[in-house]
Amino acid sequence: MRALGLDVGEVRIGVSTGDTESHIAVTVGTIDRTELEADLTRIAGLAAERDAEVIVVGMPLSMNGRVGPQAEVTLAFIEALAGRTQLTIDTVDERLTSVEAERRIRQSAAPGRGKRGRPAKRSIDAGAAVLILQAWLDRR
Repeated sequence: MRALGLDVGEVRIGVSTGDTESHIAVTVGTIDRTELEADLTRIAGLAAERDAEVIVVGMPLSMNGRVGPQAEVTLAFIEALAGRTQLTIDTVDERLTSVEAERRIRQSAAPGRGKRGRPAKRSIDAGAAVLILQAWLDRR
C-alpha cells in the first residue's frame, strides 16, 4: 500500500511518500501554502502521481496529548482534504517531529542549511513529513 505523508504548517506543507512493502518513508519536498483549494489540489495531484492509497497527516497534539488550537486547524484541513479525495486519511501524533527532523539534519552532512548554519525550514518540514509517515509505517 502506497502512502503520502503530510506535515501541515501555516507556511508550508512537508510531503513524504512510502509504502507498506518497503516500510521506508522518503521525502518528496514541500508545498508552499497559497490558498486552501490550491493546496488541496496539489496534494491530490501528488497522491495520484504516486498511486497513494492513503494520506497520513501529522496531528499536532499539545504536549499533554490534548487537541489544542493548532490541532483544530489541522482537523479542519483534514476535513477539507476528505472532501476532495476518496483516499483514506489517517493521522499520526506529530509531537516534536520538527525538533527531531532538525536534530537529524544537523547531525548529517546533508545540504539544506539556512542562515547561520541552521537547517532551512523547508528541509525541516520535509523531514518532519518523513518522520510522520515512518511512524505510520512502523505501526503497520
